[in-house]
Amino acid sequence: MTIRNLNYLFKPKSVALIGASTRPGSVGAVLARNLFRAGFDGPVMPVNPKYVAVEGVLAYKNVASLPLAPDLAVIATPPESVPGLIAELGARGTKAAVIITAGFKDSDNAHGAALRRAMLEAAQPHLLRIVGPNCVGLMVPGQHLNASFAHLTPRAGRLAFVAQSGAVVTSVIDWAQPRGVGFSHLVSLGDVADVDFGDLLDYLAGDPDTDAILLYIEAVRSPRKFMSAARAAARVKPVVVVKAGRSAAAARAAASHTGALAGNDAVYDAVFRRAGMLRVHTLDELFTAAEILATTRPPAGDRLAILSNGGGIGIMATDALEQHGGRLAELAPETIAALDRALPPTWSHGNPVDIVGDAPPERYEAALLPLLQDPGVDAVLALHAPVAVADGAEAARAVVRAFKSKPGKTLVTSWVGDQVARAGRQVFTDNRIGTCRTPEEAVRAFMYLERYRRGRLALMQTPPSVPEQFEPDAERARYVCRQALADHREWLAPDEVTALLAAYHIPQVQPRHAATPEAAGQAATDIGGPVALKIRSPDIIHKTDVGGVVLNLHHPAAVRDAAEAMLEQVRKSRPDARIDGFQVEPMLDRSRSHELIVGIAVDPQFGPCILFGQGGTAVEVLNDTAIGLPPLNMRLAHELMSFTRVHGLLQGHRGIPGADLDAIALTLIKVAQMAADLAELVELDINPLLASPEGVLAVDVRVRVAAVAEPAAPRLAIRPYPKSLEQTVVIGDGRSLLLRPILPEDEPKLQKSFERLTPEQVRLRFFVPMKELGHSLAARLTQIDYDREMALILTEPGIPGTTEIFGVVRIAADPDNERGEYAVVVPEHMTGQGLGALLMRQIIDYAKKRGLREVWGDVLRENAAMLGLVRKLGFRVKDDPDDPSLVRVTLDLTELPAT
Repeated sequence: MTIRNLNYLFKPKSVALIGASTRPGSVGAVLARNLFRAGFDGPVMPVNPKYVAVEGVLAYKNVASLPLAPDLAVIATPPESVPGLIAELGARGTKAAVIITAGFKDSDNAHGAALRRAMLEAAQPHLLRIVGPNCVGLMVPGQHLNASFAHLTPRAGRLAFVAQSGAVVTSVIDWAQPRGVGFSHLVSLGDVADVDFGDLLDYLAGDPDTDAILLYIEAVRSPRKFMSAARAAARVKPVVVVKAGRSAAAARAAASHTGALAGNDAVYDAVFRRAGMLRVHTLDELFTAAEILATTRPPAGDRLAILSNGGGIGIMATDALEQHGGRLAELAPETIAALDRALPPTWSHGNPVDIVGDAPPERYEAALLPLLQDPGVDAVLALHAPVAVADGAEAARAVVRAFKSKPGKTLVTSWVGDQVARAGRQVFTDNRIGTCRTPEEAVRAFMYLERYRRGRLALMQTPPSVPEQFEPDAERARYVCRQALADHREWLAPDEVTALLAAYHIPQVQPRHAATPEAAGQAATDIGGPVALKIRSPDIIHKTDVGGVVLNLHHPAAVRDAAEAMLEQVRKSRPDARIDGFQVEPMLDRSRSHELIVGIAVDPQFGPCILFGQGGTAVEVLNDTAIGLPPLNMRLAHELMSFTRVHGLLQGHRGIPGADLDAIALTLIKVAQMAADLAELVELDINPLLASPEGVLAVDVRVRVAAVAEPAAPRLAIRPYPKSLEQTVVIGDGRSLLLRPILPEDEPKLQKSFERLTPEQVRLRFFVPMKELGHSLAARLTQIDYDREMALILTEPGIPGTTEIFGVVRIAADPDNERGEYAVVVPEHMTGQGLGALLMRQIIDYAKKRGLREVWGDVLRENAAMLGLVRKLGFRVKDDPDDPSLVRVTLDLTELPAT
């Protein structure tokens, strides 16, 4: 379940408090006080057989005696009583409950897990949703609902705050009260038995009373649901997150470099980045980010102009800007000239713009106007230090006047100080202009806006087409992995590694196997040049640690001698290791190459992750790596590379030419595809991957496999491209076309296909006239979450993004996976061949297989062709009571025969 019945949690018409009390200081008494005194407009019914009344309201002995079924039940009774209460409430019609009680985990008592199962089993038949157990409760100030035992009732506002920790929720309320910060929702999730972060992200993304969503996360349950909900929410409003547990001690120990480097917190960084969420590290930063995002438009870029009445605070802001990765704007000559005319001769004549300490309000206004009009300025930070000769509040009003007369740019302010500065900050708060207490905090706030802009932009960027089409031999790769497991081996042998990489078209050094030192010498003769000699052993992962690698051997005799010495050394270092001879490889010219690492590690929560960075034997010491989540495309692969320091070196430096960045990105895509295809693969280490202007070459590769149990949840946090849906279809004119899921790379061709629609087709499909399919909408239609929606296109075989699109059908499921809205369009030059019916049958079949119960759509009443098609397909057609121009068409998939 996702958002089903959450309205009963947050907008109930009646509440029952089970475990209400009059005992001072008890949880039941605090809950009663909060519920009755928050001003809730509906019956609050206390339940406790010990009392006649609670808070002056008649109490009921039990659930059966309640005069009506409460929409929401708040339960604070012993844990053993909870499953029975849930069953009784569900039978009466209650749809939501907040379980304050703890004791539902093995760590709490011996039968805690059994109680948890019993509670959920009691709720499931009635679709009763549960927040908790072991939580502080929830608060919806706009509904005057305080179903918590928090010590304060929060103000109403437009920020939603969701946390696993009840202590964090109450601390945040305490923090927010004197600052005047208000909330639309506050939710303590507790032990997260049912309602989780994914559910609440889905609900709050669609809530018109919430401007921004704030999360305090300790761990994520249902990673794929979380990722889908987070990506959907971040497209429509800011999502800011604090993740607890960032220490390196939480990283998983592993045998490979990749496993050691892919620490838990680095994975969460990748998760939040991929979802378009803004991560901060303290609660103070969380609210700074939330307040600025709720009041201030994101800038067009990171070029900041700083306006101040004092050089010191301007310099402090400049230092902070450089520290956080922003840029000082370079002022245009016209702006400098305008400032010369408006300011005294002693102004700073540059950015930061110091308008001198005696600046009256009029000088602030005169200086701000040219900055707001400068095309090289993305945002302005206005600073003010209190002085005796000018009024700070009047200066703030002058800034507001200037900003409102020239809207369009981003404005952040900081009236520095406390008592005197409060009035100025209040002016900005009243006018919904972002304001902070210090220059450093204001710069951080500006950079939050900039990071949010970049994150949203990344969600909408169109990736370039993959430079080459590769078809991995996934079955061959699976056979290699399973054969090793059948032999009770967890590490693939060198020959198996070679076969695995070949299956995914990853260029690699071709090693030769030599069983003896003499055979190693002969292999060197066959290679005919300097060689590298390496020990072969299933028990030795890091060969250099035991003297198992010798480089630059020029003669067969030297190779033979080195092999004999290596054998002796390895046997001394690792007498327990099984030795399978040697590998002899041609030495490579590395003078034009960079050593990189590319790998796969499996995170316990989010599944396979891709690691990229600077490689070599000192990879852990260099610590220059970044983590990404599969699947990847060219844009995501290049972005992953850009998060490392070595990325700058890869573009060329000091006479060393730049590497083929597209070849590296393509290798990352192939490795990500490997992670998606091979459930048995748990660690992969390509170190080094040599990158040069000519391409890439895998030199040393380690692969670990493990037996796969039946997964309880999807293995990947993001559903990969569903290749199984691809099929070839023959259309009316005899052509064979490819029917496949849409890809982000298809955006340019989708826009071209739109251009072939007639104005009437556009109006019938989108309900409004449109001259072009803009990037924002086209990106939304192509960058879909396959776990929530599907779009199938008819196209020619070929590289995605290069082939024409002849028709599109799509379905978007609701978060509960109950109903899906369809849409279909075929360009006019392709009509008359039955493509609309073909596409509709395909999407109906897909919807039924994924478990949807109903397909629906709104159709213009005049769209006779569509109405005729859906009637033939069995849809019911009804008038839309709210819009006479529309009809609602629905198809009950449960009535269709099984396919």
